[in-house]
Amino acid sequence: MMRAHVVVLTGAGVSADSGVATFRDAGGLWEGQRPEDVATPEAWTRDRAMVWRFYQKRRAQLATVQPNAAHRALATFATRCARSGVRFMLITQNVDDLHARAGSVALPMHGELASLRCERCGARVRDLDHVDPAQFSPCAACGHEALRPDIVWFGEAPYFLAEIEAAMSTCTHFLAIGTSGNVWPAAGLLGAARGRGATTYVQALEEPSNLDPRDRFVVGRAAVEVPPMLAELARELGL
Repeated sequence: MMRAHVVVLTGAGVSADSGVATFRDAGGLWEGQRPEDVATPEAWTRDRAMVWRFYQKRRAQLATVQPNAAHRALATFATRCARSGVRFMLITQNVDDLHARAGSVALPMHGELASLRCERCGARVRDLDHVDPAQFSPCAACGHEALRPDIVWFGEAPYFLAEIEAAMSTCTHFLAIGTSGNVWPAAGLLGAARGRGATTYVQALEEPSNLDPRDRFVVGRAAVEVPPMLAELARELGL
């Protein structure tokens, strides 16, 4: 009998109840800006100061929010999996640090607001103390004048793709939580899980674009719906 392997993908919806702004609002904008104005390498080259101000404001917001019940339930579920010998991987599209603060180890495939990266030497630094929107952070390793946000921008390859691909090859249960199903390659993971016969759960405020009748769809707020959904899965797995 195949050993259970649970893979969870989270998106903006899991952090919305913590007060973290979702990626796009109903008007198709991101924090009032077009995504191409703030989230591409070209934007960084064209107007570094504007992109820096935008991300510094988002970084400062992290100090005003806390993990919610969905984050905490995922951390508890991961601990139960570890104690029972069930493999578990948490992948997040979010760039906030709420999973970590709740006690989870997550693969941030789109990078982290808490981290800055040097384009010259590749050095990374976790720094939430320096959130001055008017002053760049220089690289302490090589002296480069401005560290960039350690965020995967449009047109850049997500992080941890090899690890994610390896996990998907043995996934038996896949949960997509708070995702729109529109951002690739993350949006393809649900279909990949279905394709290998995994049991698939989807939780969101509304049906995501990649939903399928084979998925167990749970509608509602993540902070409300994720804890009982994980409790049900724990019972199925005998955790």
